[in-house]
Amino acid sequence: MANEDFNATTRNSQRQTILNLYNSAIPTEIISFQLDISQEEVENIIEDDRKEQEKLSLKGASSPDASMGLFYLDAVVNIDLAIKHAQNSMWEALKSEPKFDISMEETDKILEKFAKSKVTLVILHVDLVDSTRLLMTLPVDRLSTIIQAFTREMSLIIEAYGGYILKYIGDAILAFFTVNILEELYLPCVNAVNCARSVIKIIQNGINPILDQNGYPEMSVRIGIDVGDQNAVLQYGWDIIHTLDNNKHEQIMKRPHYDIMGYTVSVAVKMTGLAKPNRFVVGQLVYDALDEKQKSAFKALNVGSDIWSYVGSRTGVTYSVYSSIA
Repeated sequence: MANEDFNATTRNSQRQTILNLYNSAIPTEIISFQLDISQEEVENIIEDDRKEQEKLSLKGASSPDASMGLFYLDAVVNIDLAIKHAQNSMWEALKSEPKFDISMEETDKILEKFAKSKVTLVILHVDLVDSTRLLMTLPVDRLSTIIQAFTREMSLIIEAYGGYILKYIGDAILAFFTVNILEELYLPCVNAVNCARSVIKIIQNGINPILDQNGYPEMSVRIGIDVGDQNAVLQYGWDIIHTLDNNKHEQIMKRPHYDIMGYTVSVAVKMTGLAKPNRFVVGQLVYDALDEKQKSAFKALNVGSDIWSYVGSRTGVTYSVYSSIA
């Protein structure tokens, strides 16, 4: 009887974790990957919950999860599994063609909601260090394979922490975390910070050992993170998609192309260059949102005005930046 109660408790806990992740806009394949269960099982739990909520709504009751925003994702992200996945992915990529199946659909849905408006976002910028050296060292096909595998693993872990990939810029990744206007900055900021730490762990313990075993140069990254409300979501034309229906007739679909423009993006990208390899830098607003224990893992950077001259939008003085210690 005790074992049955324990198993029931475990199942309920896993179910709630799945629903929490899903309500935080984490794709089902990422939930499956992080919890090491099948995607079908994840989708069945979500579908069962949806049916329960429909019944509740018919009775006039509100869903207990309806008001949930982001929550603390580091507690459920399986970093050991992510490292193992990165090792396997890089190994397979070096032996054959790399897989790159990251969809931008969730990003488009989020940006569509904020189109033609200003929005508060946490911006995360991941930049590969010294990619020119890789270009000079490796044949183009090998470089392409390694960068694709690297980018895929970075995208997966960013999505696992509730982030959205905005775009890939050569060897860099620009992502964002949404901020619910009903909540404080703490959760999206701490999720972005923990995501940055996990990115570095995956590179050091997952990707680099495989590269080293195969005689390739190791990788390192610099990361910048900032938050602000001066971000405009703009539509730049349309992406034209050609598909075939069941009768093999061509169908043409127009999908709007969105981008984010704003001071926060500029600051996050610029501060990335202040980070040492395999370290990350956060802006004052991100630092202020963290608790005291998390703040102790950073140190203030003393940067000359000739290198760093950004001004805080709220203070009117030079914007302070902080580097991770380890």
